[in-house]
Amino acid sequence: MDINIALTLGGVMAILVGGALGYLLRWFISVSKRDSIEIEVKQVLLSAKEEAQKIIEEADRRAEVYGRELHEEDREQTERFKKMEERLVKKEEFLDRRQLDIDSEATHIKEKAEELKAIREKITKEKELAQSELERIAHLERGEAKEELIKRAEKTYEEDLLARMKKIEADGEERLARTAREILATSIQRLATSTAAEMMATSVPIASDEIKGKIIGKEGRNIRAFERVAGVEVIVDDTPGSILISSFDPIRRQIARVALEALIEDGRIQPAKIEEAVEKAREDIAKITKEKGEQAAYECGVFNLDPRIIAILGRLHFRTSYGQNVLQHSIEMAHIAGMIAEEIGANVPVAKAGALLHDLGKAVDHEVQGTHVEIGRKILQKFDTDPRIIQAMQSHHEEYPYETLESIIVQTADAISGGRPGARRDSAENYIKRLEDLENIAKSFPAVEKTYAIQAGRELRVFVKPEEITDIEAKTLAREIALRVEKELKYPGEIRVAVIRESRAIEYAR
Repeated sequence: MDINIALTLGGVMAILVGGALGYLLRWFISVSKRDSIEIEVKQVLLSAKEEAQKIIEEADRRAEVYGRELHEEDREQTERFKKMEERLVKKEEFLDRRQLDIDSEATHIKEKAEELKAIREKITKEKELAQSELERIAHLERGEAKEELIKRAEKTYEEDLLARMKKIEADGEERLARTAREILATSIQRLATSTAAEMMATSVPIASDEIKGKIIGKEGRNIRAFERVAGVEVIVDDTPGSILISSFDPIRRQIARVALEALIEDGRIQPAKIEEAVEKAREDIAKITKEKGEQAAYECGVFNLDPRIIAILGRLHFRTSYGQNVLQHSIEMAHIAGMIAEEIGANVPVAKAGALLHDLGKAVDHEVQGTHVEIGRKILQKFDTDPRIIQAMQSHHEEYPYETLESIIVQTADAISGGRPGARRDSAENYIKRLEDLENIAKSFPAVEKTYAIQAGRELRVFVKPEEITDIEAKTLAREIALRVEKELKYPGEIRVAVIRESRAIEYAR
């Protein structure tokens, strides 16, 4: 029993001793940590103070530098202001001296003006006194004396004056006529361009005669399709290395030539490809007309024209007048008009522009009613062209009076360009006019879509709209066109009228 109590007491004591030792150990550890933290805090504070001291020193150093710089700038600015003030003072002194000089000169000029005024008044009075004295002595007034003197001079030298006036008048007429001839001769000589008349057929070169067979096609279907779409006549004969395209319309010939060359290069010649090639050729020719118009305007030095006028002007590249290319004729006229205007002192740009655009109406005269002069005037007025240019171009066929000097120059240039030897051929123009009349007769009927006069006017092909006319009506239409042609036109031989009605149904499989 005593042993258990002793053991219990011993355990209690051991616990108490252990707790006391643990407490003492914790207290010792906490004291040690506190001391280390205080040491670290002191070190941080010391580092912060050192860093702050460095910052302060650096700030003081920079402030000193900035202070010196500001002081230097202030000193320089003060010096500049001082120099500027000195210059202003000197300038003010100079202006004061200059003002004094000007005032002195003004006073001197005023005194001289008074002296001159007094002298002028004195001279006037003396002149009046002398004239009065002269009138008193001659017993004549001033006007009467002048009239008497003129009468005596006329009576004495009347015959000499008349002879002299007639001689001056004759010399003037001869000199003016000689000058006009020299100007025209110089203009013609300076131009002196060659003139090549348009033909009725265009040759397309081919690499071999095998291509002729492809162009003709099986049973002639390819050549018939080409002639139908392009509106020309294709002549395939024994001539080696070439095929002829015949048509009176030069635009159709060019479209057909471009399309045929493209088909030959591609090698696949069939009706579907033919239609595509002809349509693409029409687009290419439209681009060419625009380029030709721009080139013509640039060559002649005519600028600031509306782009639509330029496009219409380019179409004249494919038009002819009595066998003469109309665009080339207009370019020649522009050069001649510019030379004449420069010689006689007229407005050169207006004369050139009026000459270049004088036949503008011929580009669309087959589409619009009226003379080409009237059509050209309307086109230029529609696109707000300079009225002086319109006045210059409208009188070249004497449909309108000559309102300006430039209008006379344009008419003269037209006569020079068209009247040179070899420039024009009447027979070709009459032939083309007959073919145009032939096509226009067929176009005047309803339901007609296209008309082509081919084979030198011996055949008229008329394409009608299939939805507006039947086969029986097509036969009747052919007869009516033939009777109209017989009635209105004069021609040798006979003309074959072929009315073509074609229906197509197209669908796409997708």
